[in-house]
Amino acid sequence: MNSDFVIKGNICDSASPDELRLRENSYLVCENGLCTGVFSVLPEVYRALPLLDMGDKLILPGLVDLHAHAPQFSFRGLGMDMELLDWLNTYTFPEESKYADLTYADRAYSQFVAHLRRSATTRACLFASLHVPATTLLMEKLEASGLVSYVGKVNMDRNSPDYLREPSVEQALADTEAWVCATRERFANTKPILTPRFIPSCTDELLRGLRGLVEKYDLPVQSHLSENFGEIAWVRELCPDSRFYGDAYDRFGLFGGDHPCIMAHCVHSTQEELELMRKNGVFIAHSPLSNSNLASGVAPIGRYLDEGMHVALASDLAGGETENLFASIAAAIRASKLRWRLLDETVKPLSVDRAFWLATAGGGAFFGKVGRFEPGYELDAIVLDDAALDHPQELPLRSRLDRALYLSDDRQIAAKFVRGRRLF
Repeated sequence: MNSDFVIKGNICDSASPDELRLRENSYLVCENGLCTGVFSVLPEVYRALPLLDMGDKLILPGLVDLHAHAPQFSFRGLGMDMELLDWLNTYTFPEESKYADLTYADRAYSQFVAHLRRSATTRACLFASLHVPATTLLMEKLEASGLVSYVGKVNMDRNSPDYLREPSVEQALADTEAWVCATRERFANTKPILTPRFIPSCTDELLRGLRGLVEKYDLPVQSHLSENFGEIAWVRELCPDSRFYGDAYDRFGLFGGDHPCIMAHCVHSTQEELELMRKNGVFIAHSPLSNSNLASGVAPIGRYLDEGMHVALASDLAGGETENLFASIAAAIRASKLRWRLLDETVKPLSVDRAFWLATAGGGAFFGKVGRFEPGYELDAIVLDDAALDHPQELPLRSRLDRALYLSDDRQIAAKFVRGRRLF
């Protein structure tokens, strides 16, 4: 559809991490795919634009999933009684090896992208597998979906099964560079992101080579950090010269600073690690479902926000069992309450306002001006029809939004817009 239009409804976004902004029966104007503004009365200058009247429905910024594993969608909900490292060896590595078969990859990725397109997610940062043809296929499907994404060909050359390991550092880097060159200008909405799986699976030589690709092609980076006590101890053993887990990335120039960087989890990050992350502008992808399912712990997200960190929400499929980010919003609030009550009362639990910010503006910032209805921001929006969420009496808009965040899934999504284009 034309990217110039007006949406009318109950407009809900964030003024700040601690303040929801609710504007009833208002007009959201989109021009050239960008938000022009929100108005209680539509100015005369916009009255010739097509009007999409959504009635009493809720209009929210699209949700942003800053960390998920696309090939793991096929075994979501399995192994949720295991811890991280056992789960990787039992489920993740055997499943990801199947993506060497492009027929299987086509079937599995078609299902994943169809679910993601129908969900509340408008943008995502995704791990693929180490297989270049399957990773390119995933990018093709995402581009056709209309979603905006970064996709990473996974790099791993040690401490993994023979059937899921790069044949050599030289081959890994050559394959990665060829894939970057073939895809970085090919798609409008889907871009490559360098993806060392995590420190235990990458040799120094591989990390050094990936840094060279960051410099050569001006690429972002994504990986995992301080997720699990066993993983952290393993990194300490593998990298005795590193001061902390994040330092093992930083000494190879893969920890932000001169490039955008996402580190998933950060459940047990030390203050020294956090200070380096803040200095380098690293984004934390908070994955509450995964962190509870795999017994990793609960990150002190309230403290990270108070300290000015870049924090966003993530599903972490399939450590998190669903792509539905509404479930992750509720899980983030719930987990923060348990941490506050049982572990550390100095870190206040997340409010709905803060969790909503993480899922919209927090992750949107990685993509630029995204995640809020502010002039000049890219227009990503979802329209929620909460009429089927039965209630015996009328509720104010704030209460309706709170309920919708806890109770919604794709059945409540009446319309979805990405960069001003309506997907459905």
